[in-house]
Amino acid sequence: MEYFCYHRDRPGSVTAREELLEEHWSYMDRYAKELIARGPTFAEDGETPTGSVHIVDLPGPAAARAFAFDEPNHQAGVYRDVLLRRWRNLLGRTMWDFPGGRTGGNRYLVLGLGAGPAADLALPADRDELVAYGPLLSDDGATWLGTAVLLRAPDAESARAVLTEDRYAALEVHDWEFGGRR
Repeated sequence: MEYFCYHRDRPGSVTAREELLEEHWSYMDRYAKELIARGPTFAEDGETPTGSVHIVDLPGPAAARAFAFDEPNHQAGVYRDVLLRRWRNLLGRTMWDFPGGRTGGNRYLVLGLGAGPAADLALPADRDELVAYGPLLSDDGATWLGTAVLLRAPDAESARAVLTEDRYAALEVHDWEFGGRR
């Protein structure tokens, strides 16, 4: 089962995050085969971390909760909250298979938090810039709760346009970059 996990940083936690970087990476190394995508999000300045995205394939909800809440930054209080949802990989690949490569261009996380009937269940026509794309689902996978997208786009407004804005209760766009060891 695939899961989308977004740890949002607690304000003022940058120093603790930096101190725990190796512990965080070592923890994620244990999930290398299960990871579909990963990487930090940033404030508008492009430098201050605001969160950490992980899309991972795990056996079930208990394993997903353990993955999210045993993470060293979470245990140390770096994160203020965690968004953890079932997810469906509509691209059928990992970020490492993204034809655009690891660098170049602006990268974004677009989160559409659902309200009402499911939206954006089909891939957009322009798939070449999509790193990851799929619906956010309830634990049993039956109820649509939103959509999560990682993509390369010219700017935040172009990234936002990948989802049908009026179909969501909230739509967030975050600067994002490929994560992991270089």
